Amino acid sequence: MSPLSEHTSKESVLSLIETEKVKFIEMQFCDILGVIKTVSIPSTSAERAIDEGVFLDGSSILGYATIDESDMRAMPILDSFQIYPWTSDTPYKTARFMCKIYDHHGNRFEGDPRYVLERAIAKAEEMGYFYNVGPEFEFFLFKTDCDGNPVVVPNDRFGYFDLIPQDQGDIVRKEIMMYFDVLGYNVEAAHHEVAEGQHEVDMRYADALTVADRIMTLRYGIKTIARKHGLHATFMPKPIYGQNGTGMHVHQSLMNSEGKNIFYDPDARFGLSKECLCYIGGTMRFSKDMASVLTSTVNSYKRLVPGYEAPCYVAWANRNRSALIRVPAARGSGTRMELRCPDPAGNPYLSFACMLMAGLKGIQEDIMPPEPMEKNIFAMSAPQRSAEGIDSLPGDLGHAINITEKSEFMKEVLGPHVFSHYVHIKNEEWDSYRTFVTDWEIKRYLNVF
Repeated sequence: MSPLSEHTSKESVLSLIETEKVKFIEMQFCDILGVIKTVSIPSTSAERAIDEGVFLDGSSILGYATIDESDMRAMPILDSFQIYPWTSDTPYKTARFMCKIYDHHGNRFEGDPRYVLERAIAKAEEMGYFYNVGPEFEFFLFKTDCDGNPVVVPNDRFGYFDLIPQDQGDIVRKEIMMYFDVLGYNVEAAHHEVAEGQHEVDMRYADALTVADRIMTLRYGIKTIARKHGLHATFMPKPIYGQNGTGMHVHQSLMNSEGKNIFYDPDARFGLSKECLCYIGGTMRFSKDMASVLTSTVNSYKRLVPGYEAPCYVAWANRNRSALIRVPAARGSGTRMELRCPDPAGNPYLSFACMLMAGLKGIQEDIMPPEPMEKNIFAMSAPQRSAEGIDSLPGDLGHAINITEKSEFMKEVLGPHVFSHYVHIKNEEWDSYRTFVTDWEIKRYLNVF
């Protein structure tokens, strides 16, 4: 079932629930790390949930609230109502609402990640801009053991764009396209990626809030469809040593109120407007500040290394895929910039908010980027990169969160609540990782010393 319009009424939703014989509704939101959370209700409770929301214990949700201020309410967004098509032929036909979170005073909760993106979008609209994104969404499919637990064994041994007759992965990809086409997500393409067992699904661009909501459902749906075929889908950025990691390249553009792409200027160099160049400049300026959000796990930084097509150097280019930012060849309404460092394990609401605000800062502060770097940066030595003024992204989560912690930009984007909780949680994650003794260390050192 495709999304309803922005003018959706309670009556139209209730009528649809009855007509479609929906049995259950998931009231969904996410925690600070982007993990989807839900309260399931029977469809007979839909009217009350629409009127009153559902109550939450915020102290039990990562990054939300302390126990003395934990009473919260999830209020459904009417036009987010969708029916999961993979449940249509089951006795438990299920729909979902995305929800906004309110505190016990009835105010929007500052720790709701969706609210962070809403604020960033409001800032863009104050400047006369409307923010569109189009993610390239990658994931791995692994086999499972006899108990249904995932094992780190790819479901296939194939590579980039390979066509595999009657392969489970190919069937999973086609079911993803079929189901999410029913949901109106405009999946443009899907294909096998470079690594064994790695796949990609590309969604057509839309406004950032819509896409962030869709990513939450897409991750859940992909895992559900994979499990149906006895496989495990993971968005872990680097699950296999020596193989390409999983990214989520994000194509971005700004439109004005007339629907014109403001990144395009046919009379300018490269066909790119000054606003576009400054947007790129701002993204480069704050790329290290926001790295802990765009590449949010310890494992993310094992993807961002030379040799696996993942960018680790701060540069932009028109054609060069070793740069952090690439401007695809399309011009006119298709003019856009592609940020290549994000991965799909992060929180899409926080990620899009950071990307947008970095670009807007670039426009506001007239931050022009350096010349595009059309050489293969991976092939350059450190002195060569230094001579070209090419900086590096943080090499690990500890470095990244240290930069974030000192960043006034990130405090502004995330707001005091999310900023302080996010930094605390990520510092704990880094401390846990850096003090853990790994199998690699045992194999490397136990017999040597």
